[in-house]
Amino acid sequence: MANDINSVILVGRLTRDAEMRYTNSGMAICKFSVAVNRRKRSGDQWTDEVNFFDITLFGKSAEGVHQYLVKGKQVAIQGELRQNRWEQDGQTRSKVEIVAQNLELLGGGGSSPSGGGSVRQGTKPFEQYNSGPGPEDFDDDIPF
Repeated sequence: MANDINSVILVGRLTRDAEMRYTNSGMAICKFSVAVNRRKRSGDQWTDEVNFFDITLFGKSAEGVHQYLVKGKQVAIQGELRQNRWEQDGQTRSKVEIVAQNLELLGGGGSSPSGGGSVRQGTKPFEQYNSGPGPEDFDDDIPF
């Protein structure tokens, strides 16, 4: 039996500020939309085509990064596709969204602090913003 794969990676910009909500049990749910540009050739000219994707981020990661997810901010997202189905006015409806498992803040856009940071589902809040050791953390006695 073959294993199925459901994985998507996107780099795009937020189309609006992220919305934060909580379930009755207290779990954070952060929702936002990302625009991803794609260049395609149309005859002798290149044109941009924009695709919009709805993203959902859950838990402590959502709480930790919510304040930085502002309109225009560029992000990289790795996650999986989920199809939501419901019935409305007697008709079956569905919508595909991306549930983020990893999110990285990229430079540019928005009014948040510049620079990057990454979020992985299940990490402690703000632990993901540690971008690693800085120059002051290394000894001056490097042997090369």
